[in-house]
This record gives sequence, structure tokens and C-alpha cells, in this order.
Amino acid sequence: MNCEPIRFDTKIAVLLREDLETWQRLNVTAFLVSGLGTELPEVIGEPYEDADGVPCLPMFRQPVLVFEGAAETLKTAHARVLSRSLPRAVFTSDLFTTGNDRDNRAAVRAVPTGELDLVGLAVYGPKNAVDKALKGARMHS
Repeated sequence: MNCEPIRFDTKIAVLLREDLETWQRLNVTAFLVSGLGTELPEVIGEPYEDADGVPCLPMFRQPVLVFEGAAETLKTAHARVLSRSLPRAVFTSDLFTTGNDRDNRAAVRAVPTGELDLVGLAVYGPKNAVDKALKGARMHS
């Protein structure tokens, strides 16, 4: 059995606006990472199974790092992510007032890219590119 740690040349990161309440941080993070798993099958690992053979759903194959920053940090990071064509998911402040998926998508669609009031951003890609995109953000504490 190989016991060497698995290293990844990619990174999954979530950037949250620093002024969110705890419930908002959790909700935004859950929504954002769900987008990555649906479009990027390579981020999903193998299914889990306990010692009795009871199966569980697969999860991300690597850690999700969570960062925080000011509204301007999110805006800058979003522009960098777009310029690098990195896969991303966004969560805007408008989504706290909608109650369903159709209205969520309509709320984002109604606002031009540069005017989105971002409260969260998830990104996946090569470590170096993700690090450069999130420059200025700090690890969530």
C-alpha cells in the first residue's frame, strides 16, 4: 500500500467577503463549491465506503481553501479570474433575497459583470494561477 501523500498541482479556493455573518459564510461556501463539482469532474474523487460496505457519495479529491477579503478584494480577484479564464462560481448579495434557483440565475443575469455585488467567489485551476488571482486575500479565520 502506497502511503505517500498525494500532492496536487491544482487548487480549489473560495473567497468570501469579510463582512458576512457566519450563516452567510457557510451558505455561500456550500453553494459556490457545488458549481465546481458539476462542471469539473476531475475535482471529484472516488466514492466512499465504510467497513460494512455501505456506500457514500464521492467528494472533492483535494482540500477547499477558504479566504476572506474586502469587497474590493473580491472585485479585483474576479477580474483576475476572468482574465485567466479560470473556472469560477459567483455568489452576489442579491442571492440572499431570492428563494429559488430560477430567481438566483435571473438576479445574476440582470447585472453587468463589472457591477456584480460579489460576496463570494469559488475558483479552480493551477495553484500558481489561483494564488495570483486571489492575491491580497487572507486565509479565513
